[in-house]
Amino acid sequence: MTRIRVTVPASAANLGPGFDTLGLALALHNEILLEEDQQVTVTIAGEGARTLPRSEQNVVVRGARAVYQALGRPFRGLRVSMRNQIPPSRGLGSSAAAWLGGIVGANALLGDVLDADQVLALAAQQEGHPDNVAAAFLGGLTVSCWNNDRIAAVKLPVAASFSWVVCIPDRAGSTAEARALLPETVSRADAVFNVSRACLLLAALSQGRQDLLTVAMDDRLHQPYRRKLFPWMDAVMAEARSAGALGSVLSGAGPSILSVVDRNPEHVADAIRKLLPALSLSGRVEVVAVDLRGAHAEHE
Repeated sequence: MTRIRVTVPASAANLGPGFDTLGLALALHNEILLEEDQQVTVTIAGEGARTLPRSEQNVVVRGARAVYQALGRPFRGLRVSMRNQIPPSRGLGSSAAAWLGGIVGANALLGDVLDADQVLALAAQQEGHPDNVAAAFLGGLTVSCWNNDRIAAVKLPVAASFSWVVCIPDRAGSTAEARALLPETVSRADAVFNVSRACLLLAALSQGRQDLLTVAMDDRLHQPYRRKLFPWMDAVMAEARSAGALGSVLSGAGPSILSVVDRNPEHVADAIRKLLPALSLSGRVEVVAVDLRGAHAEHE
C-alpha cells in the first residue's frame, strides 16, 4: 500500500503592508502521513492534538477529498497521521498547512495528476485567500493574487543576513473576528501608504536593506484596527525594536508577532520573553529560519 509523507511549513502573511498578498514561509513544520483506506482514521501528535478533529471534518482529510472530487475519483477513506509544529489559530498558517497537507498528499497518492498551478489554486479556493498557501507551497517570500480562477504567485529571494523572531502567545486568535474589525473602504492616502511600503518592503528584503525595513513594515490597512484584539501588540513591538529588531508585524490575523533582526536575534527574543509576564501574556518566543523549500511529498 502506497504511503505518502508530506512536509509543510508555517507561514506569516501580510508582513505589515502586504495585506492578503505577501507571505513568508517559516521553518516550523507539520509532517503528515497519508495512506488510502476504507475509512477515515486520523491521529494527531504535537500542536493541536487536543483540539483538532479526528474525523472527516479534519482539514487534511477535507483537502484530500477535494482532490479526489476534482479528479472525479471515488473517495473511500484515508489513514492520516499528523505530527504538528504549527500551533493552530496563532496567525502562522496552520489551516493553509493542513489544506496543503491533504491536497499535496492526495495528489501524490493519485500519481501527481494536478500540476503545481492547479494544486495552488485548489488550496487557495479551499483556504479562501492565497497569501498563506502560496508561501507554504512555494517556500520563501511570496507575492500572490487571484487571477480569475487561478493564482498568480512568484517566489522572491530573501537576504540571508536577516533573522526572524516570532512571539507566539498561548491564547488563540480568530481570523473571522480579526477580519470583522476591518473597514469596508479605506482612504486614498491609506491605500497609497500601503502600496508604497509593500513595494519598498520587497526591495528591502531581497536586497538586504536593513535601513529601510522600519518604514517599509508599517501598515494602515489592518494592524491599527486589530489593536483592539491585541492590546499588548504595541508593547511587544516596541520592546523588540528597543532590543535591536528592525521591524515587527502582526503575523497574519494574529496573535503572533514576527520581528526581523539583522544581528543578535537571541537578544531580541530574550527581551520579549522577559516582557511577557509584565503584560500578563503567556507564550513562547523563538528564533525561526525561513523555509525555502515549501510543501513537498515523498513516497515512503
